[in-house]
Amino acid sequence: MEDCVFCGIVAGEHEAEVVLATDDFVAFLDQRPVFKGHVLLVPRQHVVTLPDLPAELRDGFLAAAQRIAAAVVSGLGAQGSFVAVNNTVSQSVPHLHLHVVPRTKGDGLRGFFWPRTKYADPSDRDHYAGLLRAALE
Repeated sequence: MEDCVFCGIVAGEHEAEVVLATDDFVAFLDQRPVFKGHVLLVPRQHVVTLPDLPAELRDGFLAAAQRIAAAVVSGLGAQGSFVAVNNTVSQSVPHLHLHVVPRTKGDGLRGFFWPRTKYADPSDRDHYAGLLRAALE
């Protein structure tokens, strides 16, 4: 896509610190990392969200994410990682990208990036689970 910064990185038109490049995917350092070594993994093909990712790319996308998650531990000395994908909401660039953020105990990141809540009562939980089960059928 013409105006997509990630497509520009994939095409070599925009600078990025590439850490992995395959026929289907490119991974590079996030320019505004949560922690140093924060990587973004993108498909070379312009795809906006995870549900848009073609079936033939799904396994390779997850395999590349696994390699990067292992590399932040072995290469950076992190104790683990936080892996996330935003779909539309909070997606700063409308091109599918998976975040791999190196984590170390005591790094200051607590849980998720947003406040957590609880279901008011078990019937609320059952209601939402039912809606999702119906949508997945």
